[in-house]
Formats: sequence, structure tokens, C-alpha cells
Amino acid sequence: MSDPLSSPEFLRNPYPFYDELRATAPVSRVATGSGSRSGYLVTGYAEAKAAFTDPRLSKDTARFFAGRTSGRDLHPAVARTMLATDPPEHTRLRRLVTKAFTTGAVTRLRPYIQHTVGHLLDALPENGEADLVTGLAVPLPVTVICRMLGVPETDRSQVRIWSNDLFAAGQPQRIDAASHAVAGYMADLIEAKRRAPDDSLLHDLITVREEGEQLSEDELVSLAVLLLVAGHETTTNFIGNAVLALLQHPALLNDARSDPARIDSMLDELLRYDSPVGIATFRYSTEATALGDTEIPAGVPVLISPAAANRDPTRYLAPGRPDADRDARGHLAFGHGMHRCLGAPLALAEAEIALRALLTRFPGLRLAVPPGELRWRRTRLMRGLESLPVFTR
Repeated sequence: MSDPLSSPEFLRNPYPFYDELRATAPVSRVATGSGSRSGYLVTGYAEAKAAFTDPRLSKDTARFFAGRTSGRDLHPAVARTMLATDPPEHTRLRRLVTKAFTTGAVTRLRPYIQHTVGHLLDALPENGEADLVTGLAVPLPVTVICRMLGVPETDRSQVRIWSNDLFAAGQPQRIDAASHAVAGYMADLIEAKRRAPDDSLLHDLITVREEGEQLSEDELVSLAVLLLVAGHETTTNFIGNAVLALLQHPALLNDARSDPARIDSMLDELLRYDSPVGIATFRYSTEATALGDTEIPAGVPVLISPAAANRDPTRYLAPGRPDADRDARGHLAFGHGMHRCLGAPLALAEAEIALRALLTRFPGLRLAVPPGELRWRRTRLMRGLESLPVFTR
């Protein structure tokens, strides 16, 4: 069985594949790697929403892979993050970091986000060509999460390289090497924060551990790595995909340009239309499970696709077209249930501030290449552009 999820066509545009599969069955058996490995891909909205909260679908990857030889050398801090745990372990770990991403905490960050966006836009040419991925979508969330964690400015470009390498589809050695590099870096940074305390989120986690919370040293490093990577990867894709959607749909763009205040209400629809996460992180069935009309045996991977679910025509009318007037608040781009993205309020704030400032500063913004020439990242988990060339006037 070939793996369609790694084909160049899928990585470039997965939506026709999702549509075809969903029309056949919203939960379908697919190849999940080389050889005979297979699992189930969830493309229907109702089925995906149910799967996100089904306790029979575990995220405990260590339990799933116990005793299996994979030939991989992924660092434990990356292999076993909070995303790869079930309650009560997941509940305990999430509680320790939730307060850093509440709406109130994000509101206090808005001036810094606005300042960072302004600085990045100042660096773009007033009348010329620019890449909005490298010029805005990448550096904004990296800068914000690195500031929250206390990562020095001089290290941020390297952190971004390691993070990008962690999602290198079909390149396990590159992924494994990056996992060790970023975990080693965060372990060293934690030690530096112990020697020189500051007001960073990372130091807050160190303090929590040393005040008696059940947070081991390995868990501390793992949380730091997760916050670093998850804190910017999806937001980078969110911003890039949202700008592209606006530039490809004149009516939507005109609405945003004529009334920048509407951008805030468009964010959910932009997330629904081209979700930054193509396939959610790993789950597997702990027992035989019925999902929709499909019987899933015990012990197999179950892949949930928020991107596919968000384009399910049984949930959204004309899902392949973005509609500024659509109420898309039920989208699954951030997941659903107890594993829903912790950083959703921060991602929404960064995207809203960035899009509003970008369209205000550059009212003539337009694509510099035909859409078919755009390059997409080679990862099935993330849905994001490698670059977004635009003319600023």
C-alpha cells in the first residue's frame, strides 16, 4: 500500500484528496508510511469532532511504540511532550502552563506584538517585492514566543532552523538530529535561567518545579521544547495562509481593506478555509472503536485531519470558498476538547494585529507570482508556505 499522504501532489494541495476520501468514507483506512503500515484517516467534520474527545483514542505514543524497533533516535523531550500524554498526566502538565496563554495574559502582550509587527513591516520595501513568510509570518511568532520563554535574540534564527527541521517529511535523520539539538539547547537555557533568574515563562516553570509541583527535569525540558515549537509553527502557517487567501479572493480582500476592524471577525473563517494544521498529532485506538460508520480495530494509528473536517460540505456550505459573512466559530483548526490548542488566543492576536497592520501599510499588496508557482512545506502535519512573494504596491 503506497502512502498518498507523502506524495508531492498531496503536499502541494491536499484538499482534492481529502474531498475524494470523505465522499467515499469520512473515516478511511490509509497507508501511514512505507511498507505495510496503515491506519485510519478522519476527514469528516462530525467524526473528527467526536474523535478529538474519544477516550479510546490515546495520545500516549510511548505506550504505543513500546517494544517496537523503529530505528529512530528522536530525543525523549520531543518524542514525549505534553501532546503525547493522556490524563491525568496531560491534565497536570497543561495546568502548569495554561495561565501564560489566557486571554488576559495575551492582552498584556498586545503592545509588544504591535511593536514587533511595526518593526518587521518597516523593514519591507515600500514599493518592491518581498517575501511575507521570511519577512513577517516567521519572525513575528518566533520573536513573541522566544521573548515569553526568555530565548536570547542571538539564538532565535537557529531555533527557527531546528524547529523547521522537526517537520521535515520523509527525512527521519534530519528530524532526529534537530530533536537532540533543540532539546540540548533548552536544557542549557534552563540551567542559565537558574543561575540568572528573570521574568520569563521558562523561569516561572523552573520556580513551579522547585516549589514542589510534580514536574521532573525531563518534563521541564519537554515543556520548554513544546512551547518553543508549538508557539510559533502553527501561527507562521496561519498568517501565511490567511494572507494568501485574502490575496486570492478580491471580495474578501476588499472587505478587509475597506474596514480593517472586520479582520478580527474573519479570522475563524480564514482558519477554517486553509487550516495551518493539516493532520493533528498522533493518536491510536486502545480498543476496537466505532467512529462514524467505520469499525477501527484496536492498536492502530488514527489520524484526524482538521483541514479536511473544516471543508466538509455537510458542515459548511460551499466550503472551498472563503466567506467573510460565514459563522465559522465551530472550526477545528485548533483541535477540540482537552487537547485544544493552548496557544489559540495568542495565535489569534498575532494574526489579527499582523493582518490589520499589513493591509493598512500596504493597500496595494498583491501576489508577485502565479499561485501555482508557490512552494508549500514538505510536511503532512503542517499546511504552510515556504515563501509568499508579494509586490507591496
